[in-house]
Amino acid sequence: MIKIFADKCTTIGHFTMDKIPDIIDKDFYAVDTGKIYFDMVNRVERMAIVKALRFSYGNQVEAAKILGLHRNTLHSKIKKFNIDIRRFKK
Repeated sequence: MIKIFADKCTTIGHFTMDKIPDIIDKDFYAVDTGKIYFDMVNRVERMAIVKALRFSYGNQVEAAKILGLHRNTLHSKIKKFNIDIRRFKK
């Protein structure tokens, strides 16, 4: 399942490691001074979670496996980023 997810990310191109420099360059000067690192980490983390939830059709247990997180950690991050998982359900 994880290999399929990784292959799908590469072929679709929505979120791949090569996109991270674009994210950093795009908003580097738009964030508060002293918060650039945390802002960028949060943006990338949120994108990865959304991608995994989309791929798993909102199944948090499956998304957590894909991301290598415990399901409780994923649930906390979903709350932190205010992600509505209903939008990923079939």
